[in-house]
Amino acid sequence: MMQLIPAIDLIDGKCVRLTQGDYAQKKVYHDSPLDMALQFQDAGIRRLHLVDLDGAKAGKVMNWKVLEDLADRTTLLLDFGGGVKRDEDVKRILDTGARWVTVGSIAATEPDTMQAWIAKYGADRFFLGADVRDRKIATGGWLQTTDLDVTAFIDRYIRQGLTHIFCTDISKDGKLEGPSLGLYREIIAAQPEIRLVASGGVSGMPDLHALAQAGCAGAIIGKAIYEGLITMEDLKSFNA
Repeated sequence: MMQLIPAIDLIDGKCVRLTQGDYAQKKVYHDSPLDMALQFQDAGIRRLHLVDLDGAKAGKVMNWKVLEDLADRTTLLLDFGGGVKRDEDVKRILDTGARWVTVGSIAATEPDTMQAWIAKYGADRFFLGADVRDRKIATGGWLQTTDLDVTAFIDRYIRQGLTHIFCTDISKDGKLEGPSLGLYREIIAAQPEIRLVASGGVSGMPDLHALAQAGCAGAIIGKAIYEGLITMEDLKSFNA
């Protein structure tokens, strides 16, 4: 069964959403990430995608307090990332109680560093983000685009043991126009062992059913929840 993974994106300690990763198109949805996380927990959600947008932009983790609060006061399995650059960041995130460290930019720009982290902490402690713009990997809070093709990028890390991977089509993110089903089918066909989590574009429950049929192991949902297109009752009923 496909897992639903709500996202909480953080700026200044608040729940926000951007459109296509544009910091100028920011909307604040909730002042308290903890309250939001507890609502998800009450709806039967087991896992949460926590993104430090301040950290992604600054190149260093900023929202430590939110991670600490959610780890201490919820039972949710957390993945946390945004601005993870140093070994000390990885250790602190895991020590604080996150189940996975979310990595994207560092995996694209410093593969030797990423390889060392995998060797030290284990491949199962990382959630790899393949954020794409026209099939090329984007980094630095999506502010830069590399020449790395998405399938080659994913293949590199599957060979190193990573299986928890999510892919965001930036052109779809925050637009509520539907996910990139074709892209996800292509990735899954090339790497059948992957546990691919879809991210970006989900506009309602039909999109979630389509992603499940496409073979996705999970779906990250953000704006559709905050805009009321997917309700807490919908989340409860999906796996009922």
